[in-house]
Amino acid sequence: MSFDPSTLVYDARGLIPAIAQDADSGEVLMMAWMNAESVARTLSERRVTYWSRSRGAFWVKGETSGHVQELVDLRIDCDRDCLLVVVRQTGPACHTNRRSCFYSAVREGEEVELMAPMT
Repeated sequence: MSFDPSTLVYDARGLIPAIAQDADSGEVLMMAWMNAESVARTLSERRVTYWSRSRGAFWVKGETSGHVQELVDLRIDCDRDCLLVVVRQTGPACHTNRRSCFYSAVREGEEVELMAPMT
């Protein structure tokens, strides 16, 4: 059966959340937004392409930083309104130069930093 990105459930802005996960470690790297066209580009080019809400433009992960996300698998949740993008990540995934955007936690009521920026 052929996949059609228009069958996904997008919000009022035409966007769907996409969670990037490292294919080898299972670590959650980041969350960003996609639209139908960025989903189609990701599948055809095998380089993860998001939709930047702030710039109103496509954003190929790693295009300027070199921190590329190569698509391994694209998974759709049961409601078809969220994506899991399984990737091979080159370099840090976060714009703060950390491996993951999820580098903070709340422990016993205090916010703690779990990882320092990569050097």
